Parts: sequence; C-alpha cells; structure tokens
Amino acid sequence: MKDSDLHDLEFTRDYAVTVERLWQAITRPDQLAQWFGPEGTRIGTCDLNFTRTGPWFCIMIGRESGREFKASGQVTSVRPPEGGAGSVGLTWAWHDDTDTRGSESHVTFTVERTDSGARLILVHRGLPTVESAQDHSRGWLSTINSLDAFLGA
Repeated sequence: MKDSDLHDLEFTRDYAVTVERLWQAITRPDQLAQWFGPEGTRIGTCDLNFTRTGPWFCIMIGRESGREFKASGQVTSVRPPEGGAGSVGLTWAWHDDTDTRGSESHVTFTVERTDSGARLILVHRGLPTVESAQDHSRGWLSTINSLDAFLGA
C-alpha cells in the first residue's frame, strides 16, 4: 500500500483550561481512564500511560453489549508543554477476536496555549481505508465528547 492510499484525520478543540490541565488529562493514566474511549464504552484492563515512551494497550467494553475492543501500540514520543505547547505520539492498532493486531496507524495529541485557555489537536495518520477513516472519525469525535465532559467543557 502506498502512502497516497492512506487516510488521515485531524480534530481541533479549544478548552477553557490551562495547557497544563489539558496535558494532564491526555497523558496521566488516572485521568485517561476517566474519559478515554467512545461514549457508550467503559475502560476495562488498560495500561494507558502517555507520560513516557513504551508500550500501551487498552480494552474498552461496550456498556450495553459487553463486547470488548482492544487497541495497543507504542508511545513513540512525549514532549511536555514547556513554552506553551507539547505533544504525545503513539502507534495504534485494533486487535481482532483472536487478539491479532490489525494494521498500524499513528496518533498524535498536541496541546497548545491559546489566549482563552488551551487547544487540543488530535491527528490520526495512516488509516488504510476510507471505511476505517470514517469509523475512526466517529470514534474520535465521541471520545472527544467524553473529554469535553471530563474537563467540564
């Protein structure tokens, strides 16, 4: 598959919180566990620590169906928001019912200081199909709604 066949998503959201508060929400395991995942899911077993490089995984459970959804990858970069901007980069892949990882893509969470608070820019690159990009778009928009509620936005 050529890079030109891959699909990218980008979402931007402004919050009336400090950049440090937003950074904690997207990197600290205790805070990620409170909002990470689309609405209608809850966090099961997870190693969600985006404060350091290394492996991560998360099992999200459908509240009504009880179905488990597992994603995993590597945190590839962590740049704390010194000077008003920071970012976390990670690889991302869903697992199938046999726990086999699917195609890998890359996610970046960037936080920036704004005049009225902080901005989150979420980029998901390298999705293999239009259908995958559409599914991830719905999932990230729902996940951002969960972050909104967590931050009181």
